[in-house]
Amino acid sequence: MSQEYVIQTSGLTKNYGEVLALDSLDLVVPKNSIFAFLGPNGAGKTTTIKLLLGLTRPTSGTGSIFDLDIVQNNTAIRKRVGYLAQQPRFYKELNVRETLRFAARFYYKGPKEMIEKRVDKLIKLVGLEDKADRPIEGFSGGEMQRLGIAQAQINYPDLLVLDEPAAGLDPQGREEVLSIMEALRAETTIFYSTHILDDVQRVSDMAAILNKGKLIAQAPIEELLAGPEGIAYVVTIEGDPSKSESRIEKESWVASLTSEVKDETTKWIVTVSDDSIARKKLLRMIQEDADLSITSFGLKHYELEDVFMRMVEDDSNE
Repeated sequence: MSQEYVIQTSGLTKNYGEVLALDSLDLVVPKNSIFAFLGPNGAGKTTTIKLLLGLTRPTSGTGSIFDLDIVQNNTAIRKRVGYLAQQPRFYKELNVRETLRFAARFYYKGPKEMIEKRVDKLIKLVGLEDKADRPIEGFSGGEMQRLGIAQAQINYPDLLVLDEPAAGLDPQGREEVLSIMEALRAETTIFYSTHILDDVQRVSDMAAILNKGKLIAQAPIEELLAGPEGIAYVVTIEGDPSKSESRIEKESWVASLTSEVKDETTKWIVTVSDDSIARKKLLRMIQEDADLSITSFGLKHYELEDVFMRMVEDDSNE
């Protein structure tokens, strides 16, 4: 079965006069993923979101959401999308419940009890039960963001677009927003821009990195964390591994094997060209040598911040 995509763009480009804000973006966002859209300030993230939502028109290229053209079918798309701006604005004299009722009336014309049921569910989802009937004025940044997510979810969207949802929040506020995003994973596809890389590494399935309007990487998080050399395994062994090392190096799916000996322990870094084979065979091949004791085995991971900075610097130096 082929991968189903909620968002697809091809050569999507936006100029503001002489400024090229977005340069030939080819993006695919899988259904029911939490997809992080990364980049330095001014990279083109907000421009992309505006194009996808029909808030501005592309200079060239195409884009689709739910297989509907973002220019020709914008009204139909908006009915199925929830959106949280980077700095949400509310009528501060209203309370949480009134705010969500107001938003719901743009979508529902049915019985009031159905609206109340949806409002109650969302208030519980974002953890604002104890403040549901208090005026919004005086809410903390985290509470405002949680209310914004609830409002964006009012229409049961198939796609939730969040522009820097945790920016400017303290650690507790960020944690609350991330928990809500994880809770929504089964209900919708989440596409969000951010510059907080720790959050991306925790909750996202996939990520794209934008720099100076250009897409420089797009992959599952695990693949990005494998680093620029590709997928590698780190193995720590006690005993003489020379026989196994020679045997494993000859395998066609092994790109390289580096060995470091310290005291009586050997550390291997095995870079592989075919991870599907490596997952099945590598550990088993090492275990076949009865003279070896494996003390650790796992994928080599970089921190996302290291990967991000290296990619952006390499792209900037080209």
